[in-house]
Amino acid sequence: MSSFIERMLGAAKLDVKTYEEVEADTSALGQAVGVVLIASLAAGIGTLTRAGLSGLVYGLIAALIGWFIWAFITYLVGTKLFPEPQTKSDMGELLRTIGFSSSPGIIRILGIIPALEALVFLVAGIWMLVAMVIAVRQALDYTSTWRAVGVCAIGWIVQVIVIGLMFAVFAGPQGAGQ
Repeated sequence: MSSFIERMLGAAKLDVKTYEEVEADTSALGQAVGVVLIASLAAGIGTLTRAGLSGLVYGLIAALIGWFIWAFITYLVGTKLFPEPQTKSDMGELLRTIGFSSSPGIIRILGIIPALEALVFLVAGIWMLVAMVIAVRQALDYTSTWRAVGVCAIGWIVQVIVIGLMFAVFAGPQGAGQ
């Protein structure tokens, strides 16, 4: 079994075997949470000069909520709406693999350099999306990468809507007239 760091590196390298290992290891949920938190902390540090400390805290909370929502929606869409004949998965498998697909997000810490922030976040976002497609393909036992892309896209859209609604509800009317 690989160490936590080896798993993060393997996930960032888009190594299918790493995603299979994490999928099968039911004890790796804590590690997946750790990856999401580390990647989110890196993003928070990367935006610290612009978003401040409160942005870091809200970012950590949003990352955890977003990860769970995206995994849940991906589970529903991938296993109920668009399964392949061999698809067998559970929520834990998706939480673990999708959590590790956040590994490339650690480079967002470089966003603290103002001239690099936009580029770093763009590269990290694309890299994390590719990692997530691989994570979903492996967790759902898909043979089609395009099916995994579609499931990820649907999950992302629903997650953005849910998080947007949550922020709108919690922000309330105080931001409305200003």
